[in-house]
Amino acid sequence: MSDSWLGLKNKVVVITGAVGGMGTKFSKDFAEQGAKVVLVDLLKDKTEALAKKLTDEYGVETLALQCNTTNEKEVDQAVKTVVDKFGQVDVLVNTAAILRFSPLEDLRLDEWKQALDVNITGYFLMSQRFGKIMIKQNHGTLIHISTAASLSPETYSGAYSTTKAAVNMMSKQMAAEWGQFGIRSNTVLPCLVKTPLSENFYSDPKVEDGRKRLVASKRIGNLTDISNTVLFLASDRSDYTNGSEIPVDGGIHMMISDMIPKPGGRRQYAIDHHDPK
Repeated sequence: MSDSWLGLKNKVVVITGAVGGMGTKFSKDFAEQGAKVVLVDLLKDKTEALAKKLTDEYGVETLALQCNTTNEKEVDQAVKTVVDKFGQVDVLVNTAAILRFSPLEDLRLDEWKQALDVNITGYFLMSQRFGKIMIKQNHGTLIHISTAASLSPETYSGAYSTTKAAVNMMSKQMAAEWGQFGIRSNTVLPCLVKTPLSENFYSDPKVEDGRKRLVASKRIGNLTDISNTVLFLASDRSDYTNGSEIPVDGGIHMMISDMIPKPGGRRQYAIDHHDPK
């Protein structure tokens, strides 16, 4: 993808969960576009190593920050460090999240609170604190990684769907309140995409084949599919997209009727009962 088309060169991009599989992919792709990449994660050594690798490989400025996104003081320090170094922030990509599988009747309160803390409070704190800088600048872009499971519940996933539904509404509220300051806020909703969080689902080929049949595009998505959407939303090419939920799901969200069986299969049933007149 041409860096001149996206216009991301020298943009200051902050990415949370930067050394997770999804965050690492985003960091690499923004660096490839010539952006200045700020990597935020709890894992200090891995974050610094990735920052150095991106600088060495792409010749871009990077900044590695060890930060707990649920801690106000650490987030405030991260904001200060970014502004002191770069003078501004153009894009925030909220990626850090956790998923703990459990039936709701067995979900412990500490597990519920941890998911809310990481998946929504962390997104809020980062967005609010960097959002204040964006308001002063009169421009900025917020991108929040959500999930299709924020619209329909991912059963037995504990608080995951609930927290991601909250992310969607938070993003819309930020778009509505901060749009007047030149700020855009959008969510990306992946589904049936191979990520480090979901790759174990695909260890059984039968499971993967079964999932492919549910998708309009008849394939499982990958990190590049998500990253391409994030890059687009970060760029001025999406300048009139605000408060939106962007599905990256191969079209599964429109396939509910196709999943309802008919004799001989839905396509064959239509062929057999088609009146050529």
